[in-house]
Amino acid sequence: MEAEVDKLELMFQKADSDLDYIQYRLEYEIKTNHPDTAGKLSPLTKEEKTAAEQLKSFSDL
Repeated sequence: MEAEVDKLELMFQKADSDLDYIQYRLEYEIKTNHPDTAGKLSPLTKEEKTAAEQLKSFSDL
C-alpha cells in the first residue's frame, strides 16, 4: 500500500514540475514574442478567479 502512495506522490510532484515548466515557457514566449504587451495583464474573469482559487485550495492540502 505504501508503495502505491509513494508512486502517487511522485506523479503529483512530476505534474507540479510540469506545470511550473509550462508557466515558465509561456511567460518566456510572451516576453519574447510580445514584448510591448508582456507587462500589461488583463484582469481575471470571474471564471479564472474561481479556477485559481480552486487550484490554490488543492495546493494547500
